Amino acid sequence: MLFNSFAFLGFLALVVAAYYVLPHRWRWLLLLVASGYFYSTFQPAYLLLLAYATGVAYLVGLGLTGRGGTRFGRILLALGVIGELSVLALFKYFDFLAASIEGAFGWLALSAEPIALPRLEFLLPAGLSFYVFSAISYLVDVRRGSIPPERHFGKLALYIAFFPKLLAGPIERAGPFLAQLEQKARFEPAVFTFGLQLLLWGMFKKVVIADRLAAFVDAGFSSPDFQSPATVLVAVYFYAFQIYCDFSGYSDMAIGASALFGIKLMENFRRPYFAKSVPEFWSRRWHISLMAWFRDYVYIPLGGNRVSTARWYANVMIVFLISGLWHGANWTFVVWGGLNGLYQIVYLMLGGLRTRVAALLPAWLWNTLAVLLTFHLITLSWIFFRADSFAQAWAVIGRIQGSLLQMPTLLAAHPWTGEFWLALGLIVFLIGFEALDEKRGLWQWLEKRPVALRWGFYYTVLACLVVVGQWGLSEFVYMRF
Repeated sequence: MLFNSFAFLGFLALVVAAYYVLPHRWRWLLLLVASGYFYSTFQPAYLLLLAYATGVAYLVGLGLTGRGGTRFGRILLALGVIGELSVLALFKYFDFLAASIEGAFGWLALSAEPIALPRLEFLLPAGLSFYVFSAISYLVDVRRGSIPPERHFGKLALYIAFFPKLLAGPIERAGPFLAQLEQKARFEPAVFTFGLQLLLWGMFKKVVIADRLAAFVDAGFSSPDFQSPATVLVAVYFYAFQIYCDFSGYSDMAIGASALFGIKLMENFRRPYFAKSVPEFWSRRWHISLMAWFRDYVYIPLGGNRVSTARWYANVMIVFLISGLWHGANWTFVVWGGLNGLYQIVYLMLGGLRTRVAALLPAWLWNTLAVLLTFHLITLSWIFFRADSFAQAWAVIGRIQGSLLQMPTLLAAHPWTGEFWLALGLIVFLIGFEALDEKRGLWQWLEKRPVALRWGFYYTVLACLVVVGQWGLSEFVYMRF
């Protein structure tokens, strides 16, 4: 059951209605049953993995009670983390590791005959990486003493399986979520309206923008050597907005759906393409919950920036390489992560030079150049994120690089269709909307406008969903991770 389907909207409406009819003490059970049903619509067998991840977290969490600072506690935590990661290793990385070992043996000529390792060929369960990371964060927080172990198995299961965030986050922390389950949620019109707004806006970004851009992206990345350079260039730029609208659209819908139950999830996106540096992009604007997870559970335990400069840079690179591997069992993702890690290190190394150059330019010009440079660095890295192989990524880059001087002429001469101009217009609208939101907080501004203006905007977005929306055509990109 995809978020971008009428079936999900009907399911959500029924669950919300039942939620406010039931007494508070039974609401957690309703949400848990609804979450289990929701996940079973993808593959009922996936529920076994969800139950396993929850069971490991519950038992290890109880075992850590009063032992967090002891040697036994450290060993138990390590076993719990290994237990959680084992399902990722089996379902996501086993075949990748086998193929990598085969390739290494062939490249190093370590064997006279090509070796062939067995494959499991498991389908990756939807949302596996997300709920495994949620379970690990719970265990680490219990061990650190940040939260007490949750003794109610059902409520811990709901934290891990809560259907709005189950498939692609945000990767919510256990403490705030479990605390909200104990609070009696009352129907609050302002919160409910906020949830509906985010649902509408997230659906618009996914169904109207992202899925419309997908056709152009697929065309450019499919056999790029045989596509026109203009088609490939458009595919690269459109992909930057496709993946943003797709993933942030999911996050908006997840946060909005959760708000309908009076449960607040953390913000996951904050107008990322207005970032003035790659560090700002990753730390404060894009997939905020994941980067906060890596900061708290990988970067800081490695020493963060409280170490020598060389070690600091190594810590940054380690985090981004792991992040790349987390996103997908393919070396293209590792290169994507390494490229973003390199951006961060170069930015840190050029701190003094950046300050001197910024002092020579007007603030508006420096900020504009910084935003444009950051956007293009990130867009370059997205090529490796989107490509199926290194060969495809290099073909895309080579096709564009080899025609840079002729590109203005090629773009002008290309027979663009009405569908292209509609897609481009939607991107321009999105940029303009977020520029206003960045400057003045557009949603808050809109709330203070006359009723006719507010509802006019909502009905316009709704009309776009009905008239030009592409419903149920594709799953969300991050469901594959």
